[in-house]
Amino acid sequence: MSAEPKTVQTANAPAAIGPYSQAVTYGGLVFLSGQLGIVPATGIIPEDFSAQARQALDNVRAVVEAAGSNLERVLSVDVFLIDMGRFGEFNEIYSTYFTSHKPARAAVAVAALPREAQVEVRVVAAQA
Repeated sequence: MSAEPKTVQTANAPAAIGPYSQAVTYGGLVFLSGQLGIVPATGIIPEDFSAQARQALDNVRAVVEAAGSNLERVLSVDVFLIDMGRFGEFNEIYSTYFTSHKPARAAVAVAALPREAQVEVRVVAAQA
């Protein structure tokens, strides 16, 4: 277990779009910054909600794995939606990423997200 916080960077997820890290590890935990549905290779956010949700969760997986963990070790998830009417649709997609393991979760509606995204996902995970 590291005594100092360490930043996590991976090219398999979009670079931070502000003055923050993709994630920070400390005390055996991984704290991810919110992940939008940005495609890392292009920097583009798909217009389709489902594609954004899948890409945001793919980005979460990439950063968690870069930190030496995996989705099975995610402890909590925060979901930010600009349209709570998409909650059910998001749950269907989410359940394909978290099948048997069910982390604690909150989902909140927000007025807006960076880059006009429709969904953002933030997690805390235990390191392996």
